[in-house]
Amino acid sequence: MRILHFLTRFNLADGGVVRAVLDMCQLLASRGHEVTVLTCDDTDVPDAWKSGGDGVPLVRLIDFPARPLGLFSRSQLESMNDLVRASDVVHLHACWTTANNQLARMAQQHGTPYVLSVHGMLDDWCMAQKMPKKRVYLALGGRRTLEKAALVHCTAGAELEQSRKWYPRGTGIVVPLIFDLEPYKTLPGPAIAEAAFGSTGTGDIDPDKPVVLFLSRIHMKKGVDVLVRSAEELKQRGCACRMLIAGTGDEPYVREMKQLIKQIDLTDEVRLVGLVTGESKVSLYERADVFALPTSQENFGFVFPESMACRTPVVTTKGVDIWPELEGSGGAVIVDQTPSAFADAIESLLGDADRREAMGDSGRAWVLDYLDPDAIASRFEDMYSQACGGAS
Repeated sequence: MRILHFLTRFNLADGGVVRAVLDMCQLLASRGHEVTVLTCDDTDVPDAWKSGGDGVPLVRLIDFPARPLGLFSRSQLESMNDLVRASDVVHLHACWTTANNQLARMAQQHGTPYVLSVHGMLDDWCMAQKMPKKRVYLALGGRRTLEKAALVHCTAGAELEQSRKWYPRGTGIVVPLIFDLEPYKTLPGPAIAEAAFGSTGTGDIDPDKPVVLFLSRIHMKKGVDVLVRSAEELKQRGCACRMLIAGTGDEPYVREMKQLIKQIDLTDEVRLVGLVTGESKVSLYERADVFALPTSQENFGFVFPESMACRTPVVTTKGVDIWPELEGSGGAVIVDQTPSAFADAIESLLGDADRREAMGDSGRAWVLDYLDPDAIASRFEDMYSQACGGAS
């Protein structure tokens, strides 16, 4: 099958959507499909993709949209015309990208079915942010793009339920995101994290204190302030732990969190450790006793299966679209997005090593089974076949 993916930017600093599309394209190409990736920014695209070949996608780099509002010019669209026409299916990503509307119209003109992945952007919390602008966008063409799609792709049942009200005449489908299990099949152990963040490294890990890990973008949506306030409560209760906040984010919000930590005298309990990637990230998950993310919204959230694959129990909220699956796995606790609720859950887990071990084993087993890449790749192939069948 010839599959064309379009995402404006492949820069991992933009968040999980980029990681999701990279993994999706790589696995589908490895299964023999002819995958082409159309983008204006190939910063974090593997070098091998830039020349293509058997088993790897091919990247086609185009200029950023030349017209206002993120729209492609006529000449830019003409340069993509043959590519869209030659594809069996076009897969568009993110529903607030105005250029998606142009590519959707082009696909319709050629009779090429297209799938649109909304990536949680139609969740209730997201729609409450800047809602007037989003309603205008939907009214001026966004809703038509959703409803004319062969399928609107969601990653969880909860996401489909929240999103479908915005495209009532469209057709939604649920397929989990592809999760790369390779880094988690053989775990490196906590020693790498100990060397990097322990007494021989930055000193952020205290060997005498359990570790509570936050690893995500440092953004208001992620509830970092809630977690910091929970650390304040834990300190007041006499529950000693070291809370590590890993990631980068919006600088004003990062400064605000640093000020909050200093203001409530938590500089010894809460440390911002910056971006952690690769084997160091996996090792840090292993070294952590609990992973905590008080997020307002996630449609999937790779950090949850990453943590559970490393046998580290998760504490999060119902803002995560896959929260029923996480809770049902036995590897996660779902609580309200309040400092007290997170402090209660963290204190309970830190005080019960047997429970943490049992949750760790259950969570890892669930990830290796439910998120088996080949099984999910087959579901993507079925989705594309369904899209093509519906179009024909």
